[in-house]
Amino acid sequence: MSKSSPPAQSSKSTVITVKNLNMIYRGRGTETVALKDANLEIQEGEFVSLIGPSGCGKTTLLKLIADLVQATSGELIVAGKDPRTARLDREYGYVFQAPTLLDWRSVENNVMLPLEIMKISKKERYRTAQRLLQMVGLEDFHKQYPWQLSGGMQQRVSIARALAFDPKILLMDEPFGALDEITRETMNNELLRIWQETKKTVVFVTHSIPEAVFLSTKIVVMTPRPGKIEKIIDVNLTYPRNIDTRESKEFFELATEVRESLRDVH
Repeated sequence: MSKSSPPAQSSKSTVITVKNLNMIYRGRGTETVALKDANLEIQEGEFVSLIGPSGCGKTTLLKLIADLVQATSGELIVAGKDPRTARLDREYGYVFQAPTLLDWRSVENNVMLPLEIMKISKKERYRTAQRLLQMVGLEDFHKQYPWQLSGGMQQRVSIARALAFDPKILLMDEPFGALDEITRETMNNELLRIWQETKKTVVFVTHSIPEAVFLSTKIVVMTPRPGKIEKIIDVNLTYPRNIDTRESKEFFELATEVRESLRDVH
């Protein structure tokens, strides 16, 4: 396989800017430095994976972007706004580690939930849900309930729900970590297809080196706590990516680079 760059990002605007960002969790007489002096820029349409050991601040950084927690110090700009404004303006969708679907609502009603909250018309909610369920390959399961679906199918519903209000950014916190290896690879392929179709900016947390290399345009390597951004690795593999990508020399070279970077920070 020849090595070439993904679609050029140079002409794209910066969607997320992180400058000297710090996050300290304070408890009863204790302080935990979760993130220290983080600096990062993410361009429109990029697929950026955050990788590092447990407790290194990957999920904390994702939560800071999402305004689920507030930084101790530093600057964070999301879609040209402060995180709170970006959250209120629904600039991002969030996919958690667990699907977090409502068992008493059908698949299509789970996808429509954000649109109901936004008071979108019933006709438009239904049209959007049908389109997104077709995108994630679940159009034949729209009347099923989450407990009737496999774990991978449930996460597809979660992705569709996160995309329901057409956000600029998709934040994903290790969404495939609980899946078996075969299902995980299938979901990797599906996510790449959805990303290329929607052209969203994706920030993705993972512990898997092969997953990060396969999915990303850029990999952010983080140190053990206190979490710092140690290295940023550009992933210049051809598109579309498939099983041949995973077996290519370039893939193994990039996986080795990520692995050695993680070893160095230890």
